[in-house]
Amino acid sequence: MNFKQAIAAVALIAGCAAAGAQQTSQVQLKIEPSNRTLTVNAEGRVTADPEIAILHIGFETPFSDAKSAYAAGAKISNDIIATLKQAGIQESAIRSESQKLISYDSKARKYKLVQHWTVKTPPERAAEILDIVVAAGGTDSGEIEWTVNDEKALEDQALEKACTRAREKAAVLAKGMGVHLGTLVYVSNQVSEISFENRNFAALAPMSEGVSSRAGASMASPLSIEPRKVSRVAGIYAVYSIE
Repeated sequence: MNFKQAIAAVALIAGCAAAGAQQTSQVQLKIEPSNRTLTVNAEGRVTADPEIAILHIGFETPFSDAKSAYAAGAKISNDIIATLKQAGIQESAIRSESQKLISYDSKARKYKLVQHWTVKTPPERAAEILDIVVAAGGTDSGEIEWTVNDEKALEDQALEKACTRAREKAAVLAKGMGVHLGTLVYVSNQVSEISFENRNFAALAPMSEGVSSRAGASMASPLSIEPRKVSRVAGIYAVYSIE
């Protein structure tokens, strides 16, 4: 490949740069003297305090015949929703996840009703809301997701930090190798969350038979729950020409 052909190849790659920014795979470059390029990988991480707690709440009834299990479940279900609304949770912040009648022994015709929701609340109210759910009959709850109002803005910040870091690394490499850093000819990126930092669990054990959940909950203070940070990580793979 002569010098003119190399320039044409670089121009072709540059024309694809915008599309390449949405891909996570790295471009495969042919290593040869005429292909004067420099590649860098960089990461940008942004962490913020949570603005929203997404609670996963639910219940399950004791095993009984299907009609009794459904009736008991319907009462608990309505009690939980009514209690949440009385606590100031908007209906738009409550979403059904699942509801099903589960058979324990088909021959004995034993069933239980299981239902789950997600509830959005300010982080500082997470423990309080879990407490009132238990008081209303919740027995199968506890997972909490922590997030922010504008996740895209957080992702953009992480991507911007990664881009800055990529340019800095490219400049340092070029200087160290005694070459002049040229134009950007290819870039790809990937943004992800750090799952272990934005979830935690506060498991609610089912109450013993014969003891009402409302009475059991009144004997204890709300759980101690510490909100977790919300993080986003962006990775950049960039290719620059060098002179």
